[in-house]
Amino acid sequence: MTAPPAPAENGGAAPADEKGALDKHKIKALRVALPQVLATSAKNLILLGYGMTLGFPTITIPAISAGSDSGDVLQLTKDQISWFSSINLICVPVGCLASGPLTQPIGRKRSMQFINLPFIAAWLVFHFASSLTELYLALVLVGLAGGLMEAPVLTYVAEITQPHLRGMLSATSSMCVILGVFVQFLLGNFLPWRTVAAVNACFPAIAAISLFFVPESPYWLVSKGRVREAERSLCWLRGWVQPSAVAEELQQLRDSLQQKHKQLHMGGDKEAAAAAAAAAAATPRGEAWWRPYTRRTFLQPYLLVAVSFFVGHFSGMTTLQTYSVSIFTTLGAPIDKYVATLYLGLAELAGTLVCVILVHWAGKRPLTFVSTLGCGACFTAVATYAYIHSGADADAARPHAWLPLTLLLASAFLSHSGIRLLPWILIGEVYPAAVRGVASGASGSIGYIFSFAANKSYFFMLEGLTLWGTFYLYGAVAAAGAVFLYFQLPETEGRTLHEIQQHYSRERDLLSPRRDERRRRRLQQPALAHAHAHGDAPARGPEKYAATNPALVLDDVESRL
Repeated sequence: MTAPPAPAENGGAAPADEKGALDKHKIKALRVALPQVLATSAKNLILLGYGMTLGFPTITIPAISAGSDSGDVLQLTKDQISWFSSINLICVPVGCLASGPLTQPIGRKRSMQFINLPFIAAWLVFHFASSLTELYLALVLVGLAGGLMEAPVLTYVAEITQPHLRGMLSATSSMCVILGVFVQFLLGNFLPWRTVAAVNACFPAIAAISLFFVPESPYWLVSKGRVREAERSLCWLRGWVQPSAVAEELQQLRDSLQQKHKQLHMGGDKEAAAAAAAAAAATPRGEAWWRPYTRRTFLQPYLLVAVSFFVGHFSGMTTLQTYSVSIFTTLGAPIDKYVATLYLGLAELAGTLVCVILVHWAGKRPLTFVSTLGCGACFTAVATYAYIHSGADADAARPHAWLPLTLLLASAFLSHSGIRLLPWILIGEVYPAAVRGVASGASGSIGYIFSFAANKSYFFMLEGLTLWGTFYLYGAVAAAGAVFLYFQLPETEGRTLHEIQQHYSRERDLLSPRRDERRRRRLQQPALAHAHAHGDAPARGPEKYAATNPALVLDDVESRL
């Protein structure tokens, strides 16, 4: 892409021809970005449908709970409801295990199209369900499909987008999942849950059709030797240009894959092969594979991500989203319980949007602390309100009934502006390349396990602690999580992957800018002296193309999810 013209000197106005060149550059930039946005949007339709599966139990539980006046043939006990709200979550990691191996042979695009089939089947089973077994079967289908989509969805957006667009387009994934939850809350206000299930079946069908109009990943096509198709794919993705315009990027892509092939099948250069052989000879058989997973550079980031997931799920937001209708009813919300869930979805969506916009300017640490402490304060205040009114008649008018509703909506906004999205962002940043594939899958799995545990344990906690005790516990988890994250969460925003790895190898300190500057200068002096003495070349700048971006260890990620 041609660089924009330099600004006029001495602060004067730019000449007319310079303005014309700038306008031309803007048009070209838009043309290059538009096809990548369209391809990402087609992929995001799948995530929209997945978000619907997360919001669907919320609108269904009130109608199928034992004692409800809905007249539905299905009447579930509390234990059955707890399974209904969580079975899909525990099935997602199982789907993740098969995601990579199934994606590689048939491609990202075709995988994403096939994944829509179990979603469609699940919605139809929901619509016609007449037994508990059928409900559970549908939940297993959406859980497995949610896991199966992980590898193609993650790798597709990474492989088709240019580095300067990747962050923004990747951030739309979480937005679409939350939007799917909101759509369920919206439909639940106007339609019975079975009708909602039938309507939901249309969305994966639309997603599958939309994917026919976008190209396959050029990275995958080149890896299969289909260079001509990869060239056409790149021409489409870079603004519907001629092959000559993408020749350099295509060559970079081929070189990158050839180099990786050599490293995998020829052992890389002689020094690396000798070092690997020496390491293997010096250690017992089988120990070398586990060694990277026993080092600080894996253990500390994994602990950080796992605790972030735990705090995000056990600080109240997971159960609030799932059991919101019941919670709003218990607290005596002054508006219709389904309308309250609609406001809840809007608050989640607004919080996610704020996170996407502000994270690049404010950084992750400030957003996380405000989010976690604010969420904890909201649940603590609601717990106090529930404790004060714990002995009151459920049908009696309550003063300040708007207060718990407002606080819970605020907690939804705050949690989604930080702590709920934080671990998903960290997964792509904090792990070294050697373990990134396995670590990403393990981190996502522990997140879904915590989500399952939070929903499944909710009714047990209510029986043992009552509502106010449960909410006090949520507030305490949030407060403890904020303290942990204050001492463990580095500021990774604006940092390269190399700098983040230096933090975990104790070469940098991203918790404190002052300590980081002192440590960096102390370590930099001997390194610079060595570089000057040996005439080493300076470090490379940012990578230009997706294929050569060191953040992408795509085959490793997809095969280990």
